[in-house]
Amino acid sequence: MEQLLHYTWKHRMWPLGQLATTDGREVEVIDPGLYNRRNSGPDFFNAKVRIGGTLWVGNVELHEHATDWYLHHHDRDEAYNNVVLHVVGEADAEVRNQRGEYLPQMVLHVPESVQKNYEELLRIDHYPPCYQIIPQLSSLMVHSWLAALQTERLEQKTEAIRQRAERCGGSWEDAYFVTLARNYGFGINGDAFEQWALQVPLQAVGKHRDDLFQIEAIFMGQAGLLDPESIPERHRQAALADDYYQRLSNEYRYLAHKFTMRPMDFAQWRFLRLRPQNFPHIRISQLAQLYYDRRAGLSNLLECETVDQLRRLLSTHVTPYWECHYLFGEESARNKKQLSKASLELLMINTAIPVLFAVGRHRHKETWCDRAFDFLEQLRAEQNHITRMWQECGLDVASAGDTQALIQLKREYCDRRDCLRCRIGYEYLKNNYMLSDKQ
Repeated sequence: MEQLLHYTWKHRMWPLGQLATTDGREVEVIDPGLYNRRNSGPDFFNAKVRIGGTLWVGNVELHEHATDWYLHHHDRDEAYNNVVLHVVGEADAEVRNQRGEYLPQMVLHVPESVQKNYEELLRIDHYPPCYQIIPQLSSLMVHSWLAALQTERLEQKTEAIRQRAERCGGSWEDAYFVTLARNYGFGINGDAFEQWALQVPLQAVGKHRDDLFQIEAIFMGQAGLLDPESIPERHRQAALADDYYQRLSNEYRYLAHKFTMRPMDFAQWRFLRLRPQNFPHIRISQLAQLYYDRRAGLSNLLECETVDQLRRLLSTHVTPYWECHYLFGEESARNKKQLSKASLELLMINTAIPVLFAVGRHRHKETWCDRAFDFLEQLRAEQNHITRMWQECGLDVASAGDTQALIQLKREYCDRRDCLRCRIGYEYLKNNYMLSDKQ
């Protein structure tokens, strides 16, 4: 039932008539928000709803029963403090957030016709509406459309990198580091890593780049991970007695005073459902090692002429302490914790190649832009739920260039139902028109 509530909310399929909260305030849904498909946190981000004449922008959580809010412990989780509306199938209780504030609730009645056709709707929601025509498309048409989508995606990433360069005072060097850091979050911690990188004073770090310990002290300290409160209570006593933790903390206090640094809020880091190798401590240690080895600079990237050179440039491992730790004070089996082949390729696809293309555009170096396209064609196809969907629909996926194009197609066209701007949508409409005309 909860899945059906999600579907109904996502596609605005509620019955005609006035929506209202359980206490009688009128509700107008301006934007249902972005569906949080797999990560922890509320179901829909950045929704816009008008409640009783007041516009609220925030998150929306859905449950079959209001009491599920407490069953899932959302009342103890600060990640749910920004929920502006609780949508339920049955309002069997009032709910409060972690701050003790009551949340507005709205009962959403799923239309009978929607319930009746639920299975069919789920199938259609899984594939693009035009999936039946895909096997009939010419390879030339598909290839030309994917090439256009690949360029469109790189242009979109270029704009994001350009904006980071502006935030970094016009420094493309710093923008590269921020982009690299963001993608070390591998989705779940991407925002936190970007915020962290923007707070790392690279000029100050550069004065200590020959000392790995000091680099790691600044990196960990600016992440807020040296704050004793950032350590889970069950590990805190062991961590505080850990010699390496104490030395890092003391060094960071000295450097923070020297360079007037303030750490970010450690609460921004997410650990729920993270594998230990993806913990922020591990990823930051790998970045510290990469920086110390002088392989995190923009000039290094621009000098790479082959995929193998790019792969060697980005390959890294943790610093010595983290070879036998995942958290401070908690020992584990010794492992250099190198970036996996899959993680390396994701960093190449989402960081190195877009930055190479963006700098090429900025400096009018078409050679770098062409090299970015060549690298994408040489890298193997990504494996994720979007690429598997297109393969099931009948599209051949041969390289990372294809998968980047198909991700762009799904997110910017299919998800937005922007079929009139899509070449496959055009072929679908043209084909159906011709069929109906013959009839």
